[in-house]
Amino acid sequence: MTKGAAEQGFVPDAIVVGAGLAGLVATYEATKAGKRVLVIDQENRANLGGQAWWSLGGLLFIDSPEQRRMGIKDSKALAWQDWQGSAGFDRIEPQEDGTPGEDHWAHQWAQAYVEFAATEKRDYLRALGLKSLPFVGWAERGSGDAAGHGNSVPRFHLTWGTGPEVVRIFVEPVLAAEEQGLVQFAFRHRVDALVTEKGAVVGIRGAVLEESDTERGFASSRVEVGEFEHRAPSVVVTTGGIGHNHEMIRANWPVDRLGPVPTHLISGVPAYVDGRGLTIAEEAGARLVNSDRMWHYTEGIHNWDPVWPDHAIRVIPGPSSLWFDATGQRLAAPNFPGFDSLGTLGAIGKTGYDYTWFVLTQAIIEKEFALSGSEQNPDITSKDLKFMLKSRVAKGAPGPVEAFKQNGVDFVVADTLEELVAGMNGIVDGDSPARGPHLEAEVLRRQIEARDAELDNGFSKDFQLMAINNARQSRTDKLIRVAKPHKILDPEKGPLIAVRLNILTRKTLGGVATNLDSRVVDRTGAVIPGLYAAGEVAGFGGGGVHGYNALEGTFLGGCIFSGRAAGRAIAGS
Repeated sequence: MTKGAAEQGFVPDAIVVGAGLAGLVATYEATKAGKRVLVIDQENRANLGGQAWWSLGGLLFIDSPEQRRMGIKDSKALAWQDWQGSAGFDRIEPQEDGTPGEDHWAHQWAQAYVEFAATEKRDYLRALGLKSLPFVGWAERGSGDAAGHGNSVPRFHLTWGTGPEVVRIFVEPVLAAEEQGLVQFAFRHRVDALVTEKGAVVGIRGAVLEESDTERGFASSRVEVGEFEHRAPSVVVTTGGIGHNHEMIRANWPVDRLGPVPTHLISGVPAYVDGRGLTIAEEAGARLVNSDRMWHYTEGIHNWDPVWPDHAIRVIPGPSSLWFDATGQRLAAPNFPGFDSLGTLGAIGKTGYDYTWFVLTQAIIEKEFALSGSEQNPDITSKDLKFMLKSRVAKGAPGPVEAFKQNGVDFVVADTLEELVAGMNGIVDGDSPARGPHLEAEVLRRQIEARDAELDNGFSKDFQLMAINNARQSRTDKLIRVAKPHKILDPEKGPLIAVRLNILTRKTLGGVATNLDSRVVDRTGAVIPGLYAAGEVAGFGGGGVHGYNALEGTFLGGCIFSGRAAGRAIAGS
């Protein structure tokens, strides 16, 4: 058995398992206090930052200067109302056997996170060099109930530089700490177990994997070439969730809320997001909570230029596309694009099919379609202002969107509705995992014409058109995000476009239960000495800070907040 880093004379004060965002933040905070940290990861150095690197880089801030400049009135009280309405915490009270409720710590984490987002979060990140675009987006617009799920106001602040920039501001000081001898990395080391002695976690053991020069995100070899064991007073598990482990997703799928387990899933995260850390922590005595809570998207499209297996991209839509189920029936209010992700997922599940359709116009795709992922937004990721203005303001869809329109297997473009429906039926015929009924052009025409007729007046009984008019009260939406309302069948706004949307896997909302210092607790609520967890493996804090629903812009933020708590707790130990 190899001793690895310890054999070279490096004696760590803490071991961080996982070199993603939460792990980097924990390492940064610990090394600021002079602690020595060994960072373990099963991937190679090219994957520093984990899946956060691939993200769009959205962050939720509350009552920010950017919001105020855009005329948005926000407050901590309003945000907390939204968070509670979305989370729906219903497991706070102790269980009959005295076990703390599964939401016991999650609820406290939620309160702490809203306080963080309303106060020091923005300053903390800006001090490290992070900046946001001046336009504030409105993600998860809600379920239509003031006390229910959703953001009452725009709060989605897009990082200038997207996910790679969020990663960079922590990678750089960690690499500087490496040069100073405070950090040592052990890449291609897969942790298989936590070492425990007398009820405390004192280290890790696992397998050394063969060297790999694969590029970021690509699936890597799992061939074992050795073993290792390392020890330290503190171990932080930051291994992510279950987003690429479809077997675990299906095993935990909440049929009562989201309907039947989908047959066809596509992956919004790399293959290394496998859920192993959850099992390893549980075997060491950690309590797993809220395993039935998860966050998947309904607007997934197959990537025509994939990186990882089953690589999928999410369409981040504006509110104007018409949304039809697999049978050609328009989804009922409030299941509109960008409003209520899990509510719509549940509605789709009840149809008996795993896919749906957007029907829209060229005018809508040019203004309203964005794609998730840093690589799908090269202008913002590269921080190239001229490129961004050319891409976002000039006529035509942004380059990556146009590429999907031209090459994506889920896209149909046509001049007439009959041609469009024929193309939609052709997609279904040619795709055995997602076969469904043939659509009839006349069925879609009746519904589209009824909606179009509502535009003859400045008011409407169509809830989606009401929502569009409301959205355009936001300066960001009116300027760059929401198309001016028009008739879908207006040939001057064409061509017509249809997009088949699939279920895209993404986030784990439950996980390892932790107290507010990111210390892992067991089933009785007692702290397990030496063990911490942060990021998605901990449900972004407390085993499920989001409850049942997320407000968006809170996943990266949850990694930062929980990683910071772990690092500061270690620094003070």
